[in-house]
Amino acid sequence: MNCNRQQVKRFHIAALIALFILAGGAAVSASAQTFSVVGILPSTIGPITNPAAQQVVQGRNGEIYTISTNQGGLLSATTSGTFAEVAQPFGNGVTLGTDGNFYTAQYFDRIGCGEVWKTTPLGTATELNTICGTDGNGPTVAPIQAPNGLFYGPSSEIPSGGAGTIYSITSSGSVGLVHTFVAADGNNPVAPLVVGSDGNLYGGTRSGGTNNDGVLFKVTPGGTYTVLHNFAGSDGADLEHGLFLASDGNLYGLTQVGGTDNNGVFFKLTNSGTYTVLYNLPSTYSPANSSLVQATDGNLYGLLGQGNSSEPGWIYSLTTGGTFTILHEFCQETNCADGVAPSTPLMQHTNGNLYGFTVHGGDTSVCQGDGCGVFYSFDIGAGAFASLESTSGKVGSKVGIFGQGFSHSSVVKFNGVQATTVTLSGTTYLTAIVPTGATDGKVTVITGSTTLTSTAKYTVHNSWASVAAMPTGTAQSSAAVLGGDIYVIGGANASGTVLDNVQIYNPATNTWSSGTALPTVTQHSSAAVVNNILYVFGGDNGVTAPTNAVWAYSPTTKAWTSMAPMLTARNGTLAVVEKNIVYVMGGNLGNGANFVATVESYNPATNTWTEETPMDGAKDYPAGGLIGATIVSADGAVASGQITGDTEGYNATTNAWSDLTADPTARTGSCSGVISSALYDVGGYINNDGAATTVNESYSLSTNKWTTTLLPIPQGTMYAASAVDNGQLYCFGGLATLSGSAIGNVQIYQP
Repeated sequence: MNCNRQQVKRFHIAALIALFILAGGAAVSASAQTFSVVGILPSTIGPITNPAAQQVVQGRNGEIYTISTNQGGLLSATTSGTFAEVAQPFGNGVTLGTDGNFYTAQYFDRIGCGEVWKTTPLGTATELNTICGTDGNGPTVAPIQAPNGLFYGPSSEIPSGGAGTIYSITSSGSVGLVHTFVAADGNNPVAPLVVGSDGNLYGGTRSGGTNNDGVLFKVTPGGTYTVLHNFAGSDGADLEHGLFLASDGNLYGLTQVGGTDNNGVFFKLTNSGTYTVLYNLPSTYSPANSSLVQATDGNLYGLLGQGNSSEPGWIYSLTTGGTFTILHEFCQETNCADGVAPSTPLMQHTNGNLYGFTVHGGDTSVCQGDGCGVFYSFDIGAGAFASLESTSGKVGSKVGIFGQGFSHSSVVKFNGVQATTVTLSGTTYLTAIVPTGATDGKVTVITGSTTLTSTAKYTVHNSWASVAAMPTGTAQSSAAVLGGDIYVIGGANASGTVLDNVQIYNPATNTWSSGTALPTVTQHSSAAVVNNILYVFGGDNGVTAPTNAVWAYSPTTKAWTSMAPMLTARNGTLAVVEKNIVYVMGGNLGNGANFVATVESYNPATNTWTEETPMDGAKDYPAGGLIGATIVSADGAVASGQITGDTEGYNATTNAWSDLTADPTARTGSCSGVISSALYDVGGYINNDGAATTVNESYSLSTNKWTTTLLPIPQGTMYAASAVDNGQLYCFGGLATLSGSAIGNVQIYQP
C-alpha cells in the first residue's frame, strides 16, 4: 500500500566545530584524525538508536540516510548539517537500490510478522510485502541487493518457533524463501547479509551450530547453504553485526562476546571458509557497537559502546593484519554537546570523511534533557573518491557513479577506455555506459584538473583483455596455477626449438619471472596441481617418441622430482583433478598417428597409476575440465586431419563415460577451462586453411547446451597454454597459423 508522503521538514543547524586530541594511548597516523560535530538532532528527528540493526547509506544526491526512532522515519542529513524526515516507511535499517530507491524492513513483535518498504527519494513510501509465515518472520535489518537485482535478508524466527530464514524479495514485492535455518546450521540471524567477491551471500547467526555459539555461512542466490565456521566461544560467539567485504576479497567481522576476555573478537573469513581471529577485544572496552567499514586508506573502522549514556563509546581502527587502535572517545556526560554514545555504523562519504550519529548529546533542552544526539564527521585525511552503484556488467550496461564535483564536462573512463555516453544527475551522481573495448579495472571520473578513482574494480563480463607478454613466446606449452602464480611449462619457441624453461606469471603484479627449468625439454605435455605440488605429464622433446615421464615441482624446495611414469607414453593429453586424483586422458602415441581414448588416473598420495575406462572416442588435445563432480572432455583430433566436436562426461565414482551435446565448432588444441560451472572453449585448429579460429563458446552441464554467442578472442590461437585464475581464463601464446611461429601474447577472458 502507498503511504501518504510526509511533509518534508528541514532543519538547518549551524555546524559546531569541536576538535579533539586523540586519546587512548594509540599511535596516530601522520595525517591526524579530526572529530567534528556537523549538526544537532532536534526532537522531531532523533534520537537514533538500535545500532545493531542500523544501516547508513549515501544517496544519489550526496546526502546520508538512516532510520530514526521518530516512528521509524527515514532521515536524510547533508554534510553541512541539514536534516529532513523524508518519509515514515517503518524500518530498522536502510539499503539503497540500484534503482535509486531506499529499501527498509521492520519487525513487529506484537503481530509476529515483518514488512519490507520501498521509498523514493522524494518521500513516497510503499509497503512491498509482509515477511510472515513460512517465508520467515522478524526481519530486523533491511535486505541487501545482490548482483541479480533481487534483495535478500534474514528473518530471526518463524511462527512455528523455528531458527529463522533467509528470504528474497523483488523491487515489486514478490517474496521467496531461500533457506530455512535449523539449530545445527545456525539460529537467530539478525545481521545484514553481504555479497562476497564470488557473488554469493555471506552472514552469521547469534546462536546455533555445533557449539550453540553461532555460525558463519555462505548461501548462493539459488539457496545452496554452507556452514563455513562454527563459533566455539574461545574464537568468538554471537554475531550481531554484518560482515564487510574488503578490497582484498576477504570478509571481516566481529562478534559480540567470546574470545580471551569474553568481550568479542575481530576476525577474517575467506570465501572458502578459512577463519582467522585478528584481535581479541580486551575487557577495558565495551563490546562492539556496529559493523566494520573499510575506508580508502585501507583500514577498517568501527565503534565500541552499547549506545547508552552510562559509557562513552569509542571510534577505533583495525588493520587487515589485526592492529587495533583507539582514535576517539565520546563524552560520557549525558548533556555533552559533542555527542554521547554512538548509535549508527560509520560510513565513508565520497568526500573522504567518515560520518555517524550518537544517541545523546547536543541540545540538552530536548529528549528529557539528554539531547537527541548529534551528527558528526571524522576526518581521516582521505581525499574524495568515486563509488560504483554496480561493479559488474557487459559492454553497453549503464553504471551509476557517486562522487563529488561532477559536471557536464566530466569524463568517465573504464580501465582507461573512455565512455561516450555520460549522463549527469547532479554534482554527486552520474551514469555512464560501459564502452566497447572496456576491460576489468578501476573507473575514473575526470572533471577539470580533478580525477576521482573508484574504490572497486568494475568487472566487464564477456570481455577480453591483454596483459604483459610472455618473455619467450611459446606454443604447445602446458600451464597450471600454483600459489597464486601461473606456471607456463616448456613448449616450443618461435624458432621451433623445444624448451625446458618455466615462465611464471603473477596476475596481481602483471609481471613475469623465471622458475626452475624442467629436467628435460618438453612440449605437448599437460599439467595439474594437487596439494600445492605441480605435476607435468608426458609430452615429447620434438625428436623422439612421446614420453611417459611425470615430474613434480615443489615451490618450497624449488626442485623437480621424477615420479611414477604413466602407464602409456603420450602427448597432447588433458589432465583434470577430481578429489585430489589426476585423470590424464586422450593424446596420441607419436608421429601424428595412433590417437587414443586412453584414461589413466594418478594418485599423488601413493604415487601410483590406475587404468580407467577409456573415453568413447579418441581425442588428441581435447578441451575440458571439472564441472561439479563430472569431468567434461570435448573436441580434439580423432586422427590426422580429422577433428571432432564430440563431448563426453566422466563420473569417477562409477568409472563411466556418458555422451553429451557435441561442440558446434569442432576443433583441437583450443584454450579451455571451467569457470562457475561452465566449460569455456576458445580458439583452436578447425582443419581449415591453417589459421586458428577466434570462436569462443561455453558448455553448461546443467542444461547440456553450448552457448555460441560469446565475444571472440581478439587474436586467434591454437595450441596455447590454458589456465583459470580468479574467475578468468588465460590463454598463453600458441600459434596464429598452423605453419606459423609461436606468439607471446597473453589473452584473458572474463565471462
